Amino acid sequence: MAYFLQADTTALAAQQMLDETPVEKTLPIWDLLTGGGLGGQIIMIALALLLFVALYVYFERIMAINAASKIDVNFMNRIRENILAGKLESAKMHCAQSTSPVARLIEKGISRIGKPLEDINTAIETAGKLEIYKLEKNVSMLATISGAGPMLGFLGTVIGMILAFHKMASAGGQIEVGALAEGIYVAMTTTVAGLVVGIIAFMGYNHLVQKTNKVVYQMEANATDFLDLLNEPS
Repeated sequence: MAYFLQADTTALAAQQMLDETPVEKTLPIWDLLTGGGLGGQIIMIALALLLFVALYVYFERIMAINAASKIDVNFMNRIRENILAGKLESAKMHCAQSTSPVARLIEKGISRIGKPLEDINTAIETAGKLEIYKLEKNVSMLATISGAGPMLGFLGTVIGMILAFHKMASAGGQIEVGALAEGIYVAMTTTVAGLVVGIIAFMGYNHLVQKTNKVVYQMEANATDFLDLLNEPS
């Protein structure tokens, strides 16, 4: 009889251990992103909008910059031939057929031929600044988003932490640790989301700056070749 009682006790203890074994909880991504209360949801919506703007600006600018960097390798050779032959209108026509910033710079210089070289150089520099401004249009928004995203995410986390501690204070210090931890890790998701948005915007900004610098170098090199052409002895 004692043997059966001992066996029953052992089985009951084993069942209690199984019942007390912690069950790993899973949290869907959507619940994690939207479970931070009204304040957290507003922050997440704002971050989603910032991410959309950053991606739109990046892809719109990268297509524009790639289009601006395309130029015929024989472009300057044809310009040289036309100018040396005195065919200025043909040179202008050749520039007008291209939509690249380089072609617009050279066309501006050709239209000033006959004036002092300093005036031609000034006209090309002014046109170059305008072209650079066009290339850099809205790129500064990525720099702003790269800084604002993490700050906005941190703001959401601070708001979530304040609400979590307010809940603990309202409960007279008797709040369950699990409930407090849940509120904290939900609040931390805004910081993660803000960092993701900031990193994407930062990388996109640096890539656009690098691509823009290549186009600027291309414009400077061709402008220098054009001025050297005008300085060649007749």
